[in-house]
Amino acid sequence: MLRKQFLKEHRSARYQYLLLTGKLNEHLNQIDQEVREQVEMLMKQMAEKQGVTEELKVQDQMKWVRLMNNIKASAEEIVLKNMVYV
Repeated sequence: MLRKQFLKEHRSARYQYLLLTGKLNEHLNQIDQEVREQVEMLMKQMAEKQGVTEELKVQDQMKWVRLMNNIKASAEEIVLKNMVYV
């Protein structure tokens, strides 16, 4: 939905083209899938780099949740900036 709104407001020619050719939903689904995969991959990389492991989850669950929430927010922000708002 964010990609659709962005296209509508900032890339109206592309939005109209995709809409008129019937490729808008295909485009949106493709972007959604790519974004989800990219966020998942980034989260794994960031968790590994920061030492957020299953062992930490067992030892200090609240710390693990806090770190994973931060990692998820960071990964989503990076991916939105690079894939959705382009």
